[in-house]
Amino acid sequence: MSRIRTIIMGAAGRDFHNFNVFFRTNRTYEVVAFTATQIPGIEGRRYPAVLAGELYPNGIPIEAERDLDQLIKQHNVQQVVFAYSDVSHEYVMHLASRVNARGADFVLMGTGNTMIASTKPVISICAVRTGSGKSQTTRRIASLLKAQGKTVAIIRHPMPYGDLARQAVQRFSTLDDLVTHQCTIEEREEYEHHLEQGMLVYAGVDYERILRQAEQEADVILWDGGNNDTPFYRPDLEIVVVDPHRPTHADTFYPGETNLRRAHVIVINKIDTASPENIATVRGIIERCNPKALVIDAASPLSSPNFQDIRGKRVLVVEDGPTLTHGHMRYGAGTIAAKKHGAKELIDPRPFAVGEIATTFKTYPDIGILLPAMGYGAKQIADLQATIAASNAEVVVIGTPIDLSRIISIKQPTVKVGYSLQELGSPTLAEVLTERGLLR
Repeated sequence: MSRIRTIIMGAAGRDFHNFNVFFRTNRTYEVVAFTATQIPGIEGRRYPAVLAGELYPNGIPIEAERDLDQLIKQHNVQQVVFAYSDVSHEYVMHLASRVNARGADFVLMGTGNTMIASTKPVISICAVRTGSGKSQTTRRIASLLKAQGKTVAIIRHPMPYGDLARQAVQRFSTLDDLVTHQCTIEEREEYEHHLEQGMLVYAGVDYERILRQAEQEADVILWDGGNNDTPFYRPDLEIVVVDPHRPTHADTFYPGETNLRRAHVIVINKIDTASPENIATVRGIIERCNPKALVIDAASPLSSPNFQDIRGKRVLVVEDGPTLTHGHMRYGAGTIAAKKHGAKELIDPRPFAVGEIATTFKTYPDIGILLPAMGYGAKQIADLQATIAASNAEVVVIGTPIDLSRIISIKQPTVKVGYSLQELGSPTLAEVLTERGLLR
């Protein structure tokens, strides 16, 4: 019997994982290509043979998603597997229609075939949209576990933008490891704050190998999800964060709604800055989709040693890149801080944007007057630095999870905005962990 010719649509993360755990040794299927989107510069490479396994001695090409129709015809493809996140249900069905019109099946893989079991307790922290507050929730849980002497390994959703073979298993224990692994701004945004907290972080491409190595030195595994993707590991406790600033997105984006319906615990974050109407909308969606989940109310308080430097100044706000682009967020921590602390004006960066930053604004025209901290490669990082330098801002407010001044040179004074998770009332995360036997 001939193998089922398959394309996996992705963005250098979930697509590789689904291949590794389901397709790599499965002789029923032949994966003829990956397609790539969302992340610039991913296509044009190959998934290397050393990772692809013996059924794929030449590796697998990674093509641009825009060429999908041509690829289906060229390779006589019978099924297309959709494997990336943070897109609307409507978006997914448009792709399904496009694939079906070419005669191929459109497949969404479930959690049963894509989760790996661990020998250690696993807590997953996921979300219904990117930018909801997963990382601050992970930091809070990690600090609670560490305070009771437990060794925690935080395993982060993949962001393999470089040499895939070399990135198969990455271990980070110090900030110097970020340099050793040549991390992009996006990777640093997800790893740096955990490392500053004294935590061990793993990431990479082959998440079976990553888990087995992490199990050797950890008492508890924390899955720190990316975008609104589902966990790669089978969780003993599944925590999902929702964002009342985008209330109707809780059940209208893929696969965020899957997370919402699976969650044991749902954290409604940012209650301190969201409207009562939006919070009520989120509560209604939770009641309809997952009424058995335990709900925790939480705030996301902002902090900085020099908020006073904002008052009366013309401010350029730099926010987390993915949250503004495919996350569709129109403001973040930097914007809230700038307005709260009396900025005279928010500078529009678009007239000053150069190179790939200008391209980002064209690709995502609804970003508005905020500057996304895009840095998937050296050229993009250089263009980000040049854009900031060209602006006539008196102060640069950095609302990203990392301090950009460690990576790029910023001539203007900067205000770095930090944010944490603060539970409001009961239940708390500590109470949940205690009830589950993870804390004393």
